[in-house]
Amino acid sequence: MSFSRPVPLDQAAGLRRLFANSQAQARIVPVVANPHVGSGGALLERLCTAFGEHGLHTLVVDAGERAGTPNELALIDLAACVERLSKHVSYLAARGLPLRYVDAAGSTQAFVSQVIEAAPRCNVILLHAGASDLCRMLQRRPDPEPVCPLLLADDHPSSVTHAFAAMKLLTQRASWVVFDLLLGAATSSPRADRIAAQLATCADDFLGAVLRSSARVDPALPATAAPPDALRRLVRTRIEPAFDLSTPRPAAFETSLHGPLDVAPARTSNWAST
Repeated sequence: MSFSRPVPLDQAAGLRRLFANSQAQARIVPVVANPHVGSGGALLERLCTAFGEHGLHTLVVDAGERAGTPNELALIDLAACVERLSKHVSYLAARGLPLRYVDAAGSTQAFVSQVIEAAPRCNVILLHAGASDLCRMLQRRPDPEPVCPLLLADDHPSSVTHAFAAMKLLTQRASWVVFDLLLGAATSSPRADRIAAQLATCADDFLGAVLRSSARVDPALPATAAPPDALRRLVRTRIEPAFDLSTPRPAAFETSLHGPLDVAPARTSNWAST
């Protein structure tokens, strides 16, 4: 009788078992990129700040059309391409990268799996991409969690039109019918209050969809400013099923797998202009 232990399939097998629970808990938040929103990067920063209030570490996977070019090592070592921006935020430039993982059925769900494996200690993964890319990444994932895309818009008509068009595409192609809205507008904007109401009405009347909640963010405020109450409620809705928010969580990512990191604030990265 042999008492020898089975040999791992590869050297990373032990690490994958070690971080298996962390991977299972990672919340995927699909954010629909909107090229007509000039303050899209600021909106993503404020969203990360709201997650960070709960001690959660967020990985922004930026696959929008205005995102940065992926590192040339992305297809070899995706983890090495994850950039640490701050205590609670990491960033992965991924413009065009999901399509490098497309299968014969047109799905890029393998890219999402690779991202989760590349960042096992991240609590939240923001998938910032166009509507079509989000469909390919999430529509056919096995045993998926309910998908509720987060729309971006500001108080300019072109951005609102694009947000509705994205909602229509996602409803028709992926049958996703519940959405949230993050609206970038100054507190003095005369149109901001009407935009969410109009989107909700159009979604119900023409698409049979629901705009579940909306939060207005002033993009002129710094990323470290306290999030508005509406944004806090939106974030709690996203993470409460997976994380116990009744007690404070320890700060995430005190060190990375490669040792302590000291980097510039998030606004120095190119994602702040996406």
